[in-house]
Amino acid sequence: MDLRKLKTLIDLVSESGISELEVNEGEDRVRIVNSGSAAPTGPAVYANPAPIQMAASAAPAPSAPAPTPVADAEVPAETGFVARSPMVGTFYRAPNPESPNFVNVGDIVKVGQTLCIIEAMKLLNEIESEKDGVIKQILCDNGQGVEFDQPLFIIA
Repeated sequence: MDLRKLKTLIDLVSESGISELEVNEGEDRVRIVNSGSAAPTGPAVYANPAPIQMAASAAPAPSAPAPTPVADAEVPAETGFVARSPMVGTFYRAPNPESPNFVNVGDIVKVGQTLCIIEAMKLLNEIESEKDGVIKQILCDNGQGVEFDQPLFIIA
């Protein structure tokens, strides 16, 4: 991938407000992460060869940052361990629409128990509990876009 394309992608990420963009072109893979700081340093750029070709879509990402302030505002309502999103993606409470939710408010959970699924780049990633306890609050809606490190659950 040439430097002009990289510069254009970096400018796109910084101007649009999206937090992350990944583009695969043949053997080249570029991931641009917007740090979100007001510092003059630009977004981080990572380039690694990748054997798998995928089409990257930047359209869903702009809608994802909007729910973040709402979820952050809800965190202080309950105290306890905050289970956070390990990635950017779409939050799902159940494995499919017909199935019951993995957990509900008031459920007792054990370490390693599945709390939800986050879909990222067409991969379904099970998010497991890191603590034993009771689900006190669920901070995301089903089908909502989530950011990295966004609070998902409060476990007490």
